[in-house]
Amino acid sequence: MTEEHPTPRLAVLGAGVMGVGITTLALGQGVPVVLVETDPAKRADAPARVERELRTAQLMGVRSGAPRAELVTAARPADCAGADVVIEAITEDAGLKAAALTEVSEAVGEDTALVTNTSSIPVDELAAKLPRPEDLLGVHFMNPSYLIRTVEVIRGSRTSARAVDSVTRLLTALGRRGVLVGDGPGFVTSRVLHRMINDAARIVQEGRASAEDVDTLMQDCLGHRTGPLRTADLIGIDNLVDSLRVLHERTGDEGCRPCELLLQKVRDGEHGRKSGQGFYTYTGVVS
Repeated sequence: MTEEHPTPRLAVLGAGVMGVGITTLALGQGVPVVLVETDPAKRADAPARVERELRTAQLMGVRSGAPRAELVTAARPADCAGADVVIEAITEDAGLKAAALTEVSEAVGEDTALVTNTSSIPVDELAAKLPRPEDLLGVHFMNPSYLIRTVEVIRGSRTSARAVDSVTRLLTALGRRGVLVGDGPGFVTSRVLHRMINDAARIVQEGRASAEDVDTLMQDCLGHRTGPLRTADLIGIDNLVDSLRVLHERTGDEGCRPCELLLQKVRDGEHGRKSGQGFYTYTGVVS
């Protein structure tokens, strides 16, 4: 960045899969991060997880030539003070997200843009709970965010131009292309993809094809890059079920009601790549 356009100051709320991935992306692009995690064990483990992801990004050739930026871990949303943009990346629960964003909003200035990384909850629904609803917009980073260069940007009905400009500057610094879409449950990608994954899992549940066969057909016949069930493992099957429940509740679409196979995998702790077992088995995975 230049003196006229300084490097944005970024805070990320939540050290789960997405929070660590977004942090990895930012550090690799030379953007420093304050990573806020209230759980002491997850907070202590976060730097090592970020280092592993940075090494993976380096091996895949997707890190920029910028020097690796500084990571600071913190315990409270109030530690986001001073950030230009705060990205919330906690669990897909509207009440928890609204509470966390409200706490952040009370700690930062009016010039700080607030971003929710929700995959399914409407931005306006969350904004309505905030003291300054105009500060909030959605940016749906895909996983792994350091590999996928396009993101959904969701502008709510009350989102200010100032917040959009701040996030646009951040995405430029991160080397990401934002596609602006309208607000609503699931936006574009989750509304289409998550129902497709649910249908794919239902086919396996019914015994009509294996997960490998479903993915092979979707890859080779329809051009899906990884196949829907490998994608489910990458998203996290527990996260996927949470998102499907949100979509079902807010749209009434029965196709979004999580199928029994997905629910059983969550009950069994088979959450996908992060747990080492989902529709496929993964080795050398540390959740």
